[in-house]
Amino acid sequence: MLSQAQRTTILELNTQGVSKREIARVLKISRVAVRQVLQSKSTAVPELHRAEKAEPYRPQILELFSVCKGNLVRVHEELLAAGAELSYPALTAFCRRHGIGQAPPVAAGQYQFAPGEEMQHDTSPHELELTGRKRKVQTASAVLCYSRMLFFQCYPTFQRFDCKVFLTDALRYFSGATERVMIDNTHVVVLRGAGREMVPVPEMAAFAERFGFQFVAHAIGNANRSARVERPFWFIENNFLAGRTFASWEDLNDRARQWCDKVNATYKKHIRAVPRELFAVERVHLRQLPAWIPEVYRVHQRLVDIEGYIALNSNRYSVPLDWIGRRVEVRESRDKIEIQLDMRRLVTHRRIAEAEHQRVLLPEHRPPRGQRSARPDPHPEEQAIVTAAPELAEYVAALKQRSHRVVTLVLRQLLRLVREYPREPLLGAVEEAARYGLYDLDRLERMILRRVTREYFRLDGGPQEDD
Repeated sequence: MLSQAQRTTILELNTQGVSKREIARVLKISRVAVRQVLQSKSTAVPELHRAEKAEPYRPQILELFSVCKGNLVRVHEELLAAGAELSYPALTAFCRRHGIGQAPPVAAGQYQFAPGEEMQHDTSPHELELTGRKRKVQTASAVLCYSRMLFFQCYPTFQRFDCKVFLTDALRYFSGATERVMIDNTHVVVLRGAGREMVPVPEMAAFAERFGFQFVAHAIGNANRSARVERPFWFIENNFLAGRTFASWEDLNDRARQWCDKVNATYKKHIRAVPRELFAVERVHLRQLPAWIPEVYRVHQRLVDIEGYIALNSNRYSVPLDWIGRRVEVRESRDKIEIQLDMRRLVTHRRIAEAEHQRVLLPEHRPPRGQRSARPDPHPEEQAIVTAAPELAEYVAALKQRSHRVVTLVLRQLLRLVREYPREPLLGAVEEAARYGLYDLDRLERMILRRVTREYFRLDGGPQEDD
């Protein structure tokens, strides 16, 4: 079909006296087409009236589209089974022209950001090879919207603690903070609401206030609003992670930072500039970081177990043996674990990033094999007995070795005898018991009672001395 411009040219050449044959040769069209245009004497393109093959089946198509849940392949199969003579391209073209199952196209907009106005932050799961095995990690990314400066790190999980660690590292990398940080309604930051009604968790709001920015969230489903940070995830997965293996979490994140330095210094065709050069303009508009940035940490309360360890995230960290049974405060930061008993006693370990069920033991927390540090006497009752009656020291030592009962209970019973009975009958009974190797304290108590009865009471009814 000839266009309106071709029809106009044909009519103009005809008024100039050019023959039909010459017009057809110049425009490279048939003489029949030239003749038809001259007969119509109009430059308007005639409307095409052609019956659509799918029009007779319109009611069935609408019904099947709902039953088949919008799958046009199944709609076509059901139409053929019902005897319709219709190709699949004819069906899809008919649905496309009449808007069946397709939303009307909407023009895409464009977001413009001033220097230092916004930074976008998001996370995405990726698979990589770490310490010789495939595993899934959480990739956290931050992008300055004006200069397109990129920074990302990888974590085994991404909780509120990890979010604060990452944003602190990102702001240090950019040497400043923007006016706002755009997020995607993540529960890590959001307390309630979504989009413009989003209310951040007080902990995260206080963190943002420290650096002078505020968290904002885009509307649910409006992924285009955070396109600055969404786009680099594909690039990270298919460039940085492709074909690379990593020895540890430290190795992974160090190489990620180096890769960001390289990418930020590379020319980008979609912005027709180098992010590092644009950042030179944006940097002067960023909010200055505080003079002192406190370390991000979270506090736990733990009880030292009988083996001299505390448990944290399925890993166990050693402490001195004299802390066994004591309650300690554990401070977990990005790279270290600090275990504090009081203001003067503190133990520091290297933090294990994920739950690996490992035991971390410092050499100074366990004496060499065969050399144990002297520990205080675990039986204070023995000291009380020897203090009250020094003559019983040898008997107490023998009693600890030969008694078949729990030593603590035996010493407590002997201490009761020392406190309740007179000294002379007690010492006499103990001397006699030691001579015969008798260490049954129930029998010893009966011997003491017999001596008390014989020496302090008269059982024959004779005259008694005045008190």
